Amino acid sequence: MTDNVLEKNSESGEEPKGSRTMHALVADFPTPTPAGELATGTVINISKSSVLVNMKPFGTGIIYGREFINARDIIKHLSVGDEVKATVVDAENEDGYVELSLKEARQALVWSEAETAMKNKTPLEVAVKEANKGGLILEWQGIQAFLPASQLSQEHYPRVEGGDKNLIVGELNRLIGQNLTVQIIGVDQKEGKLIFSERTGEEETKEVLVSKYQVGDEVEGEVTGVVDFGIFIKVEEGLEGLAHISELDWGLVEDPNNLFSVGNKVRAKIIEVKDNKISLSVKALKENPWKEAGEKYKKDDKVNAVIIKYNKHGALASVEEGVAGLVHISEFESPEELRQTLELGKNYPFTINLFEPKEQRMTLSYKKTEEKK
Repeated sequence: MTDNVLEKNSESGEEPKGSRTMHALVADFPTPTPAGELATGTVINISKSSVLVNMKPFGTGIIYGREFINARDIIKHLSVGDEVKATVVDAENEDGYVELSLKEARQALVWSEAETAMKNKTPLEVAVKEANKGGLILEWQGIQAFLPASQLSQEHYPRVEGGDKNLIVGELNRLIGQNLTVQIIGVDQKEGKLIFSERTGEEETKEVLVSKYQVGDEVEGEVTGVVDFGIFIKVEEGLEGLAHISELDWGLVEDPNNLFSVGNKVRAKIIEVKDNKISLSVKALKENPWKEAGEKYKKDDKVNAVIIKYNKHGALASVEEGVAGLVHISEFESPEELRQTLELGKNYPFTINLFEPKEQRMTLSYKKTEEKK
């Protein structure tokens, strides 16, 4: 009777009562974690050469050989009963174990160390691997990290006027291979992002240093950098100021290197204090030649001047050291005519068209002088 019922149910496609198909039984049995995937287990034994992990219901996992050696710094912190996450190397080796790697656990430990280092503001020494337009690429504990250019110290910040990105990269490339002392300011394990700063604590220190100075103060310092747009002067340890090329001398300065070298001692006057930065002027401590010129010259005077520079507005002519006037291009048919008529380094007669010594402004006319000849 029973056999007939089973036969009948089988023919009808219905599952016999009180029994299960092989398909259903297999579906209930979990599939072992394939190689390369992350698995979780509990430590059941730790020896001098291996760690056994209960991978229930898949059997026993083992960490040994090279994987054991590579993970010794992690294993020394493990105890029986600890839960670990590991990568499956082999779902079943020749001894019947599930071979495991603690690479993922190592990464988790490193990220945990990063969180702790950030919280404690721990200084770290890290080598610079690469540079790009945004900053520096570093590597710490096997993790690629980023140090934005804005987070570089005063010493290493790229001194490029106008923010030319190609010039910035050129400056940053000089740091490749160097070790920098940095602190972690950003950790995002999910995104795999680690952000460093070389300035942590520097801004607070700098703010205190800057607060001691005010506009009008005279300081003496050492030239620490000479660039095409000016010089950097160390006022005291941890504090530098910039003297722009326009503040180096009353006369025309084409190249700061012609006047200053790194290591020179120089006196300067503070002309601006802003955003924890100080701006300096070297020429402010020199006698202003425009003051004396104001007593010597007036509008419509005839003067002799030497052509010292061309610009888009015309030619700049020096009447005397530190006092120059503009010969406007409108007096000529073209820039070419101006340059042919007024040659660099040569002396010509001019008439003063405009003279405002307090604003240090003077315009000169070549045509008026020529017409009155």
